[in-house]
Amino acid sequence: MVGAGNDHALARERKKAGVGLPRPLVRRQWVLAAAPQGAVSLDNFRLMEAPVPEVAQGEFLVRTLFLSVAPVMRQYMIDGAGIELPLRPGDVIHGRGVGQIIESRNSDFPVGTIVHGKLGWQDHAISDGADDKLMFPVGSRDLPHSTALGVLGMTGFSAFVGLFDIGQPVEGETVVVSGAAGGVGSIAGQLAKIAGCRVIGIAGTPEKCDMLTEELGFDEAVNYRSGNFAQRLADATPDGIDVIFDNVGGSVLDTALARINRYARVVSCGRISQYVDGPNHALANWWRIGENSARMQGFFVYEYRHRFAEAEAKMADWIREGRLRWREDVLDGFDRMPEALCRLFEGRNLGKQVVRVADPLSDAELGL
Repeated sequence: MVGAGNDHALARERKKAGVGLPRPLVRRQWVLAAAPQGAVSLDNFRLMEAPVPEVAQGEFLVRTLFLSVAPVMRQYMIDGAGIELPLRPGDVIHGRGVGQIIESRNSDFPVGTIVHGKLGWQDHAISDGADDKLMFPVGSRDLPHSTALGVLGMTGFSAFVGLFDIGQPVEGETVVVSGAAGGVGSIAGQLAKIAGCRVIGIAGTPEKCDMLTEELGFDEAVNYRSGNFAQRLADATPDGIDVIFDNVGGSVLDTALARINRYARVVSCGRISQYVDGPNHALANWWRIGENSARMQGFFVYEYRHRFAEAEAKMADWIREGRLRWREDVLDGFDRMPEALCRLFEGRNLGKQVVRVADPLSDAELGL
């Protein structure tokens, strides 16, 4: 486990003196080396070390436990994706993580608290907990901390508000999820099943399709790469499609639009097929939206912050009841962050892609 051994050894020595874990002097950071011109590659990143700043009044120091990767991070490296400041060479890569507070001068975030928020690609981060940091205590402590980056974090919240607030599924309807084996798609499909819908997942390998039907309870799964995709999707949706939860865009979305029913809802959550080569697919079936009095809507998950607590509570209960399963693809070691992001664009991840950076410390190790 990267970084864990040294910290634990130091903690044991400090514990003998009754002073808890010493503050780290240096943190490791992945920074932008050069913006990607096509697909993301290892050459776009550089591993650096930097001093850990002193914790000012109102701030706290977080020791990173897990970091998340998501397709939008490629856009952060180019133009900020319209939601972050564009990265320049030498800037720490943007990203969310789960961590443990090891030093604090903020009474709202005491030492020992497990939080998830904007930590960036670094093994220690300073935060003040302000609204723009989107820092939240991890609520469901009986479940693995990594779930705060997946099913019980922004990934799960995206699936929850996208499906229920925009998709508005009705029992008995047919829901199609593209990118269904990914972090958001795999959860959205299960939530549609909980809502009583018939759910068809779209994925790109037989292994992913098997996972959807055999592990996650999808009714059917269609491999868009297996040939004659349009006919295979039509066979899987004999009564048409009422809700499309789209994570892919491009030709996959276009094919699904040809099957929508009257008053269908299309949830535009992602467009990974367009991230690398640009938005070069002009939808041929866009007119189906008007013809069927349907609706197609995108969303920005952080605008639904008022829904996060409810989403976390409900999905945690469904997990405990065995109605909602999550799939994580975990790489071990902070040094593997670039590899983890590249895996998304190569289609090699099964479920939410995360990187384990370190283990949490006990109260005794923290001097509590």
